[in-house]
Parts: sequence; C-alpha cells; structure tokens
Amino acid sequence: MPGVATGRKRVVVVGGGIAGVGAARTLVERVGDSVDVTIVTRDTYYAAGPSRPLILTGEQSVDRIMRGYEPLAHAGIKVVYGAVKRVDPGERRVYFTSPGGVERSLGYDYLILAPGVVYDGSGIEGYWEHMNLIVNVYELGRVQAFKHELWSIREGAVLVYAPKMPYRCAPAPSETTLLVDTVLRHRGVRGRVRVIHVDANEVPQPKPLAKVYKEMFEDRGIELITGREIVEVGNGYVRLSDGEKLEYTILAMLEPNRAPRFIEEAGLGERWVEVRSPTNLRHPKYDDVLAAGDAAKLPFPKNQEIAYESALYAANSIIEELGGEPVSVQYAFVGWVYVGNPEGRLETLSVQFGLDFTRQPPGARVEGEPKREYTLQKDRWEQSYLNRLYHTLPGL
Repeated sequence: MPGVATGRKRVVVVGGGIAGVGAARTLVERVGDSVDVTIVTRDTYYAAGPSRPLILTGEQSVDRIMRGYEPLAHAGIKVVYGAVKRVDPGERRVYFTSPGGVERSLGYDYLILAPGVVYDGSGIEGYWEHMNLIVNVYELGRVQAFKHELWSIREGAVLVYAPKMPYRCAPAPSETTLLVDTVLRHRGVRGRVRVIHVDANEVPQPKPLAKVYKEMFEDRGIELITGREIVEVGNGYVRLSDGEKLEYTILAMLEPNRAPRFIEEAGLGERWVEVRSPTNLRHPKYDDVLAAGDAAKLPFPKNQEIAYESALYAANSIIEELGGEPVSVQYAFVGWVYVGNPEGRLETLSVQFGLDFTRQPPGARVEGEPKREYTLQKDRWEQSYLNRLYHTLPGL
C-alpha cells in the first residue's frame, strides 16, 4: 500500500461533497508530503445544493453548479468511484462497490466520514408505493421533475413539506414555497392554485427567520401549518399526525434525513456519526475515525458553511498530529435565503442573515429587507466554493 511504502499516512475520505473535498484539500495543502489522500464517492460529479431552488424559476442551471473530480488528481488527491457498503473500524478498512459491481476495499490510517445524508421516508405510511409522485429541490432529477410540474399546473394545490429538524439546508423548504408562489404568479395561475406549507417544526426553519417567513406567507396567501408531521402519503393526498387530510396536485416533500446505514451498522452512531465535540470531530471510540459535514452529529444547522467548517476542524486534528500548521476556523457565517418575488417577476429576492455559534447563546441577526443583490451575493459565494475546491491547486 502507498502509505506503507512511502511512510505517508493513508487518509480515506468517504464523500465528495464540500466537506469531503474541503478536508482532502486542506490536508494536501498543509501536510501533503505526509499523507496519501483518497476520496471515495458514489457519483462521478458534484452538484452544489444552495442554489438548486432557483432551478424552479429558471434562474439557475445545472451546468453552472456541477463540477467533475478530474482536477483533483492534479492536486494530488486520488478519487475512486463507488458506493460504500461497509466500514470496519477495527480492521481499518472501507468496503465499497465499484460502478461495475465489483466489491473493493481500502485500508486507512485515518478515515474521514463525510457521506452527506440520505432521505428516508420509510416511516411514512404509503411512502414506498407513492414515492414516484414526490418531488423536491434537493435532488437533481426530482427538482427537474418539480420544475416541469410547476410550469404545467393550471389548478389544484402545491403542498411543500419540511420534516423535523435536523435536515439539510433548513431554509430550503420555505424558499421552495416562496419560489412556487412566484412562478405561479408569473404564469398568472396563482389564484387557481392553493399553496400549502406544512412544517413539522413549531415554526419555519431556521428559527431566526421564522417571523420573516410567517409574514411573507400571510402576505402572499400561503397556508401555513406547523407542528404536524406527514404520517401517510397517498395518490393525491397526505394525512397529518393529527388526522387531517390534505389534497395535493404537486407534493414537494422532504423526507426525514439521516446518515447512510453503514454508519449505524459499523457502530459509529445511530442516526448520525458520533463525535467528541463540535471542534473535536474524532469518534468517541476510535481516534482514527473522524466525521464532517451533514452526517456528523453536531448541534448546528446542516448547511454548506457548517459542513465546510467542520471539515476544517476534522482536517486540523490530523494536521496537528502530523506536525503541520492547522487552519483558522470557527463556526460563524453570513448566509442568504431566497424569498421569491411578490410581483411574480423571475428575479428572486433574498434576505441576509448571520449565525455565530462561537457565542452562548448563539448570535443571530437578520437583514429583513429583501434585496436582489443578496441573491447575486449568494450566487457569487456558491461559485467561489466550487471554483476554490474543484480545481487544480495553484502551481501544480
């Protein structure tokens, strides 16, 4: 193995998203002579998530948010494609199935688990029979189907559902609802289509923006139901936890989130990967297993900034152990959420907010005035991540 032959430490990273690639790049940049880094990823490409809701309005296109992994080879990072099936922390080995169906494995000295989340609706009655009717803005195929349905509907009801926290990108369901309203207004059919937002949480998420969302829903005639879960999905209807039945023409439902099953099967956590603390992302039992991104059990919202910051903390643990200089990082950021356009123009406005988890209680601020410039800032921020992480390192 390369790690044995060269004396370098073998680092296997499960997941090719912002957290996985962020951790891999940080290791190569800081202690590249001491590590061999391999990313195991199921997909042969990465597609950013924050701006996917804008695919509904046509303001975003898949080609702008998609990147391949080929440049990482020039940066000294190996990428192998395959679906991870099993992790054996005692044996220090990751087992995965290659695209050709062959089971392979990799040994490691350090393992960084950043596989993201899976959407699990198995606890909802009728889910498996009717999952082909469900759309959302989280997955590329489903958001494209959602866009087609949204631009075709003439009457009926669009129902958007947010499960209980934590789930990936807390504002996305509310963003979806407001963009649905915008498209329907643009098409001139809003008066014939009900828009219903069902949120299993007591208020729309994240909490600092709840008041903004509730006021906008009321102003735009969007029906808001909170504190109730969808417990049954049928053909054209859902049933809530209090027994109420709601009919839908389009069902944009985010299923509850969890880490992939191989995490639980390896004894690394039940729903999420257990970590020692938000800044010490080693597993409580295994010093050589670390977690980052949405799959890590952190007391924060699951979003791109937190995913990246956690990746830096995970990388720092290895960097310090190998005698390198750690990177500066803290859990604090500025973000933007889409609020559509009340006039039905396909020029989405956004609200800016900030969260600072270095303080107790956490600091939060909201710039309540929707602006087009905030939408453009969010686009520049997303593109900067893609261009910084999915390209060749300078000088290589």
